[in-house]
Amino acid sequence: METKASFTLLQNVVTNGKNYLEACLLEDACVICINKNTKKNKFMPFKIMHDNNKQFWLQNETWEYFLMNDDLIKIEERVSKLNSQWVPTMMETNSTLPEMERNLLNEGFGQESVTFTAMSEDERLRRMKDCKNRLDTLIVQKPRQEQLITEALVETTQGAILHNYASLLDAMTLSGDDAKKQTQNLVESTRDIVKASSQLISANIFNDDLMNTLVSKSNGTIIQHMTRVYLKGLAFLSYYNKLVSSSSIINKLRITVNKEYCLFYHSLLPHIHLDELTLERIFLGGMRAIPEHSFYNWAIGFLVHDIGKAAAVEYHEGEAAYNRDIVREHVEVGYTSIMNKTNYPRDAGLIAGYHHEYYDDPSGYGFYRICLEKYKKINPQVKLDYFIAYEVEPMMDYQVMAFFPAKVLEIVDVFDSLTDPNRKYRKALSTEEAIAVMEEEFINKHPKLDIVLFDLFKRFVKEAPPS
Repeated sequence: METKASFTLLQNVVTNGKNYLEACLLEDACVICINKNTKKNKFMPFKIMHDNNKQFWLQNETWEYFLMNDDLIKIEERVSKLNSQWVPTMMETNSTLPEMERNLLNEGFGQESVTFTAMSEDERLRRMKDCKNRLDTLIVQKPRQEQLITEALVETTQGAILHNYASLLDAMTLSGDDAKKQTQNLVESTRDIVKASSQLISANIFNDDLMNTLVSKSNGTIIQHMTRVYLKGLAFLSYYNKLVSSSSIINKLRITVNKEYCLFYHSLLPHIHLDELTLERIFLGGMRAIPEHSFYNWAIGFLVHDIGKAAAVEYHEGEAAYNRDIVREHVEVGYTSIMNKTNYPRDAGLIAGYHHEYYDDPSGYGFYRICLEKYKKINPQVKLDYFIAYEVEPMMDYQVMAFFPAKVLEIVDVFDSLTDPNRKYRKALSTEEAIAVMEEEFINKHPKLDIVLFDLFKRFVKEAPPS
């Protein structure tokens, strides 16, 4: 293959033999794009470029496309596994797993996951349609029946998660295009559930004892966590939108940035002068409400954020030593299955792949920091100039440190982990204790969460009416 320093010409890779294109998609390799005339370069994920143009590497009048050789090693390993009819271990079907791993799977996603994986896709879709009709009935019902709404939100959320889990198990054995065709109805029915549940969500779900009781009826610790995070995340997004749309909060934050937040952000990007750390510098394009289409895309990401969670790993903590590679595997499996096997919006896949980034803290992990590190090898002079973007494109151009919905999900995810009643080796914290721990460990000692969004979350927790 033609090489250029530590790069390899992309065209030679994808045409090298069976499964190379599929391997590039599965690994979501990073493509180095070099302008033939200006010699300027940019760094783009293969998947995004392929979605835009299925054979972009052939249209090279202006651009040359290369892969870094460390990516090529991973692609070669992936091709070898594909040629051996390999399927990712954590996404194998129940029938092929050893009994011990089947039991762990059931513990994670609940006994009902066995029922869902045994269903035909048509049966699953009929269930989703029944869930949608149930929510639609409650939307128009006057007065609101809060108990019925809570029951419906919990049960339809869990049904949607299990449908996604079972359907993605099936899709993992198919090529990308075939998988996307097979999961198209899944995508549409999930979006319908998200739209309907968004209209029924209210802030008091955060402190709703009935919701927590209903969630706990599932015997799967993973699905319990995913249900709570989705519903509470949706409630927080709704609260955020109302707050920034109908109050003076943005102006108040703009005034207090210098006094309360500058040092936090300066520690993340010290090349930005303190005087330049305005609210508009923190949120690219300014802090603003979330448009409806983005809201639904992000809600889908919240719903499926842990769909790749490894069944053979205890969800929060265990007696075994912490294994970073195993724990981060759920991010990779979730991200690649959503991006490569479905037509879910890119936002949803990025939320699954980026929701443990923790800015640049060493404890964080995710796809964005991997791509950014590779980009910096080619462009060592690059400097990020903003902290959070609401859109995907500034992430792809390496203008910002983080994606807004992923930073929101980080907060809700950490909070739920600390307050989860299923914690086996530490007691679950109260709301007040969890907030205190998050502030000390994730803001003051280690800047992992976003401080502005965390302050809004504290306000949300305080104002959410008790059940």
